Amino acid sequence: MHRNLPQPLARTALGVLVVTLFAAGCSAPAPPVSARPPADLLFLGDHIVTMDDALAGANAVAVRGDTIVAVGDADELLALQGPQTRTIELGEQALVPGFIDAHGHVAFVARLIDFVNLSSPPVGPVEKMDDIVRLLRERIAEREVPAGEWVFGYGYDDSLIAENRHPTRDDLDGASTDHPIALMHVSGHLAAVNSAALTAVGIDSDTVDPPGGVIRRRPNTNEPNGVMEETAAVPFTLGQFGRVGPERFERLLRRALDYHASFGITTVQDGGAILPDVAAMRAAAGREAFAIDVVAYVMTNALDDETVDGIRHDPAYDGGFRIGGAKFVLDGSPQGRTAWLSEPYTEGPENAPADYVAYPAYDIDTYKERVARLIERRTPVLVHANGDAAIDATIEGIAEAVDPAALPDHRTVIIHAQLMRPDQLPAVKALGLVPSYYAAHPFFWGDWHRRSFGEERAAHTSPVKATIEHGIPLTVHNDAPVVPPDIMRLIHITVNRTTRSGHVLGPEQRASVAEALHAVTQGAAYQYFEEDSKGSITPGKRADLVILGADPLTADPTTLADTPVIETFARGRSVFRRSPDS
Repeated sequence: MHRNLPQPLARTALGVLVVTLFAAGCSAPAPPVSARPPADLLFLGDHIVTMDDALAGANAVAVRGDTIVAVGDADELLALQGPQTRTIELGEQALVPGFIDAHGHVAFVARLIDFVNLSSPPVGPVEKMDDIVRLLRERIAEREVPAGEWVFGYGYDDSLIAENRHPTRDDLDGASTDHPIALMHVSGHLAAVNSAALTAVGIDSDTVDPPGGVIRRRPNTNEPNGVMEETAAVPFTLGQFGRVGPERFERLLRRALDYHASFGITTVQDGGAILPDVAAMRAAAGREAFAIDVVAYVMTNALDDETVDGIRHDPAYDGGFRIGGAKFVLDGSPQGRTAWLSEPYTEGPENAPADYVAYPAYDIDTYKERVARLIERRTPVLVHANGDAAIDATIEGIAEAVDPAALPDHRTVIIHAQLMRPDQLPAVKALGLVPSYYAAHPFFWGDWHRRSFGEERAAHTSPVKATIEHGIPLTVHNDAPVVPPDIMRLIHITVNRTTRSGHVLGPEQRASVAEALHAVTQGAAYQYFEEDSKGSITPGKRADLVILGADPLTADPTTLADTPVIETFARGRSVFRRSPDS
């Protein structure tokens, strides 16, 4: 049975009852262990974290094919050891369920693999504006990029570079005036471009701001300064970054899947996929199954009604790929200061008025009409809503779409939900919404949020503990490529909530290790409607498993981020194995 919230993981030393495959739902008793075919994999050790209360304390797990066939006592399960069985003695290492990416953008990760990394430490090398210009110049020189060819970078963060501002066209013209240059902000919601890029796309002083976006201007003029917000950034991000041929896209995608597997991820999301990418991923999976599962949610914002109404989710994977449903984006990002609020920012963007609350990135009435039709057709939905005003709109749309007296099992996900107010949580529970918190934020941008929102609002960002106390199912995520898909670091931040400066951001919202681990295993499986096949080490479920260098439940919580992923298994196959020297 799925549990919305983790229970204490009682550990027993001995006497664990062996639970065997296919016993549930069958009238005939399962044959004794000794009478069954040998296992392909046998894990033995005292640090097996099943995430299944009924199997707490198990010290052996057997896998045959892509399925967990038995969990229990090592003395009994050794009967499944055959000449071809790979037996893994865990020692002080731990076995946990495969991690499930509750929200990310794997196609974007793929595209950015060869772009210039302009992130700040610990993700990249940029500390000041000159670093950005230097790295772009070096890329152009090293690769002998011909004049007129686009140069792309990603990950710059105005909150972390010394100047505390976005690069402008004037800064980027210092890298080149012969090459169009486009940089994606770390949030993915803004872009910084040079003069050649503006010319190439046809944006000038006569270009009006698009709905849901802002073209920032030079002071006292209409001349674009090179910083593009939200929908104004799309011609440079999706419009230019997306220009990758199908064969190259497939190669990059498979590299990106291997990269995710190195963090213990066995199910990854493309949470806002454009239709050409959906077609390309489906075709690639048909040629050769993906190493790990990929779930795509179709971005609806730019689609017409007919296309949105045609979105259907796939109930099963084909070659490791399926469409999970639809995605709406209602606002921007807190770190980019474009999250839509009900009360003004304490400190807004440069030159913003005192009453600045940002703005919706999508027509709310259109969202409400469309989400109602999707829920009626039982198509799962993700709704990007960072600011509390956007969360209000999300809640209102679901309240108008469902009958609380006969609530459908829709599990609509509020993606990020950063500025969830305490008074919003009861409505989230009553309407069956699932918050997926961007719980990596306290470390990466917690100090910035204290400036943007003030201490009280910042302390309540990603209110994981309050959500658990309300009995609401939840997940946490990294939102790769905004930050790397490092699940152990995500767990670490969810548990500790320590900012870059060492401040504990909202200590009352810290989760226990078991609760954080639940959010990336059983909780995420529930979000995907896959709790019957993933999320715990239970007989009959998929053999998606991860070996960690230490048991997260007994480790020092302040060291969780340093816990290495030793090996990742997806569908019973090893898809990543750490080199002994790494």
